[in-house]
Amino acid sequence: MEDERSFLDICGGPLTLRRRYYSSYCREFGLSSARLSLRSVTAVTCTVWLVAYGLFTLFENSMILSSAIFITILGLLGYLHFVKIDQETLLIIDSLGIQMTSSYASGKESTTFIEMDKVKDVIVNEAIYMKVIYYLCILLKDPVKPHEISQVVPVFQSTKPRLDCLIEVYRSCQEILARQKATSASP
Repeated sequence: MEDERSFLDICGGPLTLRRRYYSSYCREFGLSSARLSLRSVTAVTCTVWLVAYGLFTLFENSMILSSAIFITILGLLGYLHFVKIDQETLLIIDSLGIQMTSSYASGKESTTFIEMDKVKDVIVNEAIYMKVIYYLCILLKDPVKPHEISQVVPVFQSTKPRLDCLIEVYRSCQEILARQKATSASP
């Protein structure tokens, strides 16, 4: 089963939550942010090139125009490949683990996998960032002291969804974690 819902990020930008239920033991949540708009790329490019043209007329050096074009192209490629994340995905599988994937605007993907036996819990936490914001995070067990937490891994760091979206993902994760704990506790 698959469905999509619209939400907002912490700045009021549109987000799309795509939920896929493969089975009662496996669920995937994909958060997509707005694509890079052609209008903003054109505005930045024109601004840089107009400033470069102004400096060119002032100093009469054609190297300034060449540098502006080169810097604009490199800056745009760097932004698309290393900064702009279009989609973040959380895949949770009952007995296997949790996989987080970030898909960049350039097509590059970055994936992190956490084994289920290292997961203590999935929670919604709050932070103060000029206002109170909420974020989903995975608590990892300490290998030496299993009742303590060794690390907190935030999820959806780039898309930054609001609380209503996080609660939907949280509830599904808790269903799978509760089922996983119940099956591991039974003989």
